[in-house]
Amino acid sequence: MAELLLFVAGLFAGIINVLAGGGSFLTLPVLGFYGLSTTVANGTNRIGILLQNISATWNFFRRKEIMLSDIIFVSIPTVLGAICGTLTVLSLPENIVKLSVGILFLIMSYFVLFSPKVWEEGRKFKANRFLSFLVFFLIGIYGGYIQAGVGFFLIYALTMLEGFDIRKANAMKIFLTLLFTVFSLAIFSFKNKIELLPGLILGIGSFFGGYVGSYLNMRITKKVIRIVVAVMMIVSAFNYIL
Repeated sequence: MAELLLFVAGLFAGIINVLAGGGSFLTLPVLGFYGLSTTVANGTNRIGILLQNISATWNFFRRKEIMLSDIIFVSIPTVLGAICGTLTVLSLPENIVKLSVGILFLIMSYFVLFSPKVWEEGRKFKANRFLSFLVFFLIGIYGGYIQAGVGFFLIYALTMLEGFDIRKANAMKIFLTLLFTVFSLAIFSFKNKIELLPGLILGIGSFFGGYVGSYLNMRITKKVIRIVVAVMMIVSAFNYIL
């Protein structure tokens, strides 16, 4: 039963992550219920993220919704930041990580509920290269630290700073997440903070979810998804804090 729950959670998380983001707010608590500590759940969750983004990225590239020339510059600071964020979270005590994750979940739930414009439309403002590099580096740190909700920040930065429309930004978000997850997962694995079996079960569900989500991208409304994700974030936050 626990394995089935992991697969279903991965499936839905894969769809949610590709359509908008925030699927890890579902998978992290499920991994916790499976018996994993916060840090190990954080590392194990990256297996699902990797597999779902492989399937979604392949689909986006096949349909020419992602061009490497558009993504090279922002990928560098994002990956560097993710490496720093992963090393940071692995150096902290378990109770600090658990509390910080709960607090971050609560903060993110506010922005998802009350600052939804980036979900519906993109705004174009060409930032200078230094500002863009710094912002994507900070986003990478967050992604390496916890991963959950990093897609919201990536979409916002890609639309506001890089000038991409919401559909293209959503596809590029998937590719950026795939890139930094490779490095983050490698570090978690090196530190023995990954449980392979639950990670693979979750990952198989996420793989199929990512493929389905890439087809549904921008074909359904994001309002319902946004509300569902926010509710998951709030429930998860209290699960970690209390």
